[in-house]
Amino acid sequence: MLANTTVEDNPTFNRYEMPIADGLIAAAYYRTEGQIVILTHTEVPFEYSGEGIGSKLARGVFDMIRESGRKVMPTCTFMVKFAGQHPEYNDLIVG
Repeated sequence: MLANTTVEDNPTFNRYEMPIADGLIAAAYYRTEGQIVILTHTEVPFEYSGEGIGSKLARGVFDMIRESGRKVMPTCTFMVKFAGQHPEYNDLIVG
């Protein structure tokens, strides 16, 4: 059960975070090059895999990037697959 589906940027750790439960988070790690956010790795705690948490995280990340006016370059396998399945984010994708 998700405690919250709000995604927040944690620039100290170069990751977007979404709280799950019991202090656990799902995270999407990134680096930036100018106005491009490069998504490098996504982590969901093993015990929560298969529950759609990664997709909720990805949607929140892509929405935050859109709101910031930046573009996204997914290099992480999960984020590449998510982007390919969600054409509503095509305008954000570079690379």
